[in-house]
This record gives sequence, structure tokens and C-alpha cells, in this order.
Amino acid sequence: MSNDEIFAAAYREHYWAVSRYVARRLDGRAGDVEEVVAEVFTVAWRRRADLPAAALPWLYGVARNCLANAVRGHGRRRRLVDRLGNDHTAHGRHIAAGPEADTPGGWVHEALARLSAADQEVLRLTAWEQLGIDEVAVALGCGSRAASMRLHRARSRLRAEIDRMRPEAPIAEHSCMTAPKEHGHG
Repeated sequence: MSNDEIFAAAYREHYWAVSRYVARRLDGRAGDVEEVVAEVFTVAWRRRADLPAAALPWLYGVARNCLANAVRGHGRRRRLVDRLGNDHTAHGRHIAAGPEADTPGGWVHEALARLSAADQEVLRLTAWEQLGIDEVAVALGCGSRAASMRLHRARSRLRAEIDRMRPEAPIAEHSCMTAPKEHGHG
């Protein structure tokens, strides 16, 4: 198979998986998803000679880089808009989330959001993308042992965040609140 045919097969087979990967990370910025996915496959086209047989983890690695570029670009645009005074807060508008905004399992996403970007990514690759540790290593651009250690540490930190978020259990009242009885001698 030629490099062009290998690329075409990878595109057909993995387009939707890469789209879901990007969409989950852009969280509500649907307009940017197609742009980032197009960039992923543009890079893959340019580097089609480097495309491995197991292309999906490699494509996720490319997507991570494209997402990082998109997030940086979004931040630059946001700062520019803020400097120009065209943001919603400058015009006195504030949108508050309604009670329906709490989604089932939202606390997991909140705990995940408290972690570093690197911890979030290794957890998402295993949970959302269902990659094995060797595939995670390819996506992260590191060795399998390093990926395994990163995953272990990220899971530990996520557990700690979840434990911190749990409401404290009420302290049980003791039924022995009265003074001890005096014993008579005699």
C-alpha cells in the first residue's frame, strides 16, 4: 500500500474517533472541533510517511498538539477581546447557570478539572478513548513504563480530589453526655 492509501485508510477508519476526542476536550466550543480535526488530518497528511500501522494513538498525539495550539489561540483572542472591552462582563451581562446545569457525575468532572492538564489527559486517554497503556505511551510520546507511572499517579491524585470534595460526615452525638454517676460506698 502506498503512503497515500495508508493515510486514506487511517482517515476513513479514525475520523470519528479523532472528532470525538477533540470534541470532548473543547467542551462546548463545537465551532472549533471541525477546525482542529482538519488540522490533525492535515498534519497526518504531511507526515503520512510516518503514519504507524496502529494509527489511532499516533493521531491522538497529533490531536493533543493541535488542541494545545487551538487553546493558545483561543486565549490570545479572548485577551484581545478583553482589552478591546467587548466581553460580556464589560457590558454588565452575567449569565448564571440554572439548577439543571448540574449533570449526573458532574462532581467527577469537577474533580478532574482540579488536576493538571497532564493528569487529565492520561486519565481521559484511558477512560474516554479506552486506550491501553502502550497506546497511551504513543499518544503521549513517552515509554510504556512512564505512561503507566503517569496513569498511576493521576489516578491517585484524582482519588485524593474526590475525597476532598466529599462532604464531611456529621459527627455522631455521643449518648454519654451526662456526668458519670456517683457510686455510693457502703
